[in-house]
Amino acid sequence: MVTAALHGLEAGAVVGIRGPYGRGFPADILEKRDLLMIGGGCGNIPLHALIKFVLDNRNRFGKVSILLGCKTPETRLFVDELEEWANLPNVYLDQTVDRAGPGWKGKVGLITKLIPDVDIEPHKTYAVMVGPPIMYKFVIQELLKRDIPDRQIILSLERHMKCGVGKCGHCQIGDRYCCQDGPVFSYDEVRHTIEAL
Repeated sequence: MVTAALHGLEAGAVVGIRGPYGRGFPADILEKRDLLMIGGGCGNIPLHALIKFVLDNRNRFGKVSILLGCKTPETRLFVDELEEWANLPNVYLDQTVDRAGPGWKGKVGLITKLIPDVDIEPHKTYAVMVGPPIMYKFVIQELLKRDIPDRQIILSLERHMKCGVGKCGHCQIGDRYCCQDGPVFSYDEVRHTIEAL
């Protein structure tokens, strides 16, 4: 119904968009910090906005490391931009795929295998991740091994959201609504909530 209505509009028609009400990535908290941004699969899409913001305002952040993973080389997103990012000064970019394809010369394996190669100063580093639940479980374990504090691990739980405007209740995590109180949380806010991870 929505698509049919959109197709029925004339050029110049006004379309309103609402929600989600919640909070995004805490750019103000991340300023002056070293950033480790980790994206997996479709999680690379919402992380893309933060990466672009950080790179467009590069002087406002410390060391910037970007780790991205996908199932195959063909499912990688923003490929042209990845090449640009890899050539930027003061930006560390690494990628992996679960399964190599023809011509792929990059890394193959889980995204957790990229973490040991990143230069991390735990007290200065904020890790931001978006990806599937299974990725969170193992990436968080690796980050904790590197002594990054729980409050400095930021994750998006937007996969829980359905309506995005606090009506349907599908995104309830404990006593919180992901679409209103999140979808971005620090690990210390949700680590004891079994529904979150």
